[in-house]
Amino acid sequence: MMRVLQADTVNVRGMRNVTEGELLFLLDFDFNINSKLSTTIYAPFTSSINRSSGDLSINIPAFTPGNSIAAPAGATHFKVKTAAASINFQTGDYSSDMKESAILPWDQQATGAISLVNNVAAGSTDPLFLLLGVEFSQEVNGTHYPLKNGAFNAMAVVGVEGV
Repeated sequence: MMRVLQADTVNVRGMRNVTEGELLFLLDFDFNINSKLSTTIYAPFTSSINRSSGDLSINIPAFTPGNSIAAPAGATHFKVKTAAASINFQTGDYSSDMKESAILPWDQQATGAISLVNNVAAGSTDPLFLLLGVEFSQEVNGTHYPLKNGAFNAMAVVGVEGV
């Protein structure tokens, strides 16, 4: 975030703000230093941001989880998660949306294509952010338990569109 603020060449030091900085510095920001998205999911994906409709989407073609997801020991299942936000950094107002895939087995069987569309206010004039993540679980007697309270879950910013 400091890189974003320091990129603000409009305002003087101490008065710099996010919207005058370079929001693209947040692209690929990992929320979990112990589990980076780039070393967790190798399946190719595309992301798109449609400001006029407010749709922010992630599309992942069919893939084999055992080959394309680096799961921690004990994981039997995973799900793909996405989040989107429209944030006004001056007022603190925001809108956000989260989506997730079904719980999928971590095995050698190909998944179907995964398409997750998040919605924020259509036509927003605020910066837009799109996140992609993976959450792991272990199935025991038909119940899915998260692994180590999320220590192995990865999430990163995969799309940014400033104003």
